[in-house]
Amino acid sequence: MADTAEFAREQIDLLDRAEIILSLTAITQVYGDGESAVHALKGIDLEIHRGEHVAIMGPSGSGKSTVMNVLGCLDVATSGSYLLDGVNVDELDEHDLAHVRNRKIGFVFQSFNLIPRMSAQANVELPLVYGGVGRAERHERAAHALDRVGLAQRATHLPQQLSGGQQQRVAIARALVTEPAIVLADEPTGNLDNQATGEVLDLFDELAAAGKTIVMITHEDDVAERADRVLTLSDGRILDDRATGALS
Repeated sequence: MADTAEFAREQIDLLDRAEIILSLTAITQVYGDGESAVHALKGIDLEIHRGEHVAIMGPSGSGKSTVMNVLGCLDVATSGSYLLDGVNVDELDEHDLAHVRNRKIGFVFQSFNLIPRMSAQANVELPLVYGGVGRAERHERAAHALDRVGLAQRATHLPQQLSGGQQQRVAIARALVTEPAIVLADEPTGNLDNQATGEVLDLFDELAAAGKTIVMITHEDDVAERADRVLTLSDGRILDDRATGALS
């Protein structure tokens, strides 16, 4: 029987051979011109494999939010190359970028971003509405997504009738309903207590184990350690990229 170290090496070898779902090459992001220009990203190289759970950390101004905006196709890099699930993002116009955001990326935010007057079911259906999916299919897929996050019995509840942890799980269901290539989570536990944080991280563990790719910004060390990898940014560059004990 292989010891723990051998098992970890085997898992890393498998990961190395896995499909690369996201690739950034020499990504820079510059805002403004001349002497007032702000160089937010200074040559980011990054590969993420399908099914990886990656945490991004760094102090304020390190480039975390800028990286997330580029990954989420909310902002186009000044230079460099971005490949997402086989799509060359650099070659897309705004219409195509919107299509990629809706179909290939699921977003989870610190503040949940649920519409207060709409039920959990209706909130989860929203990306499908924007994607032109018919009502019957929308309902079926949203119900499945809510069941996936353990909230099938809360489908008719409004956000204010749910706890913070439940609201975030509705937001995760909304992110999953389009079956995206990656889930981008921006401080997803920032507004949650310890119990709700644990529930959300358990759910991320389950999703990653099932092959879903998750990229998460966090400032909390214990949250980051639940990921497979932790990237530390500083001054627009990747300062450190390390595996965590979660892989083994």
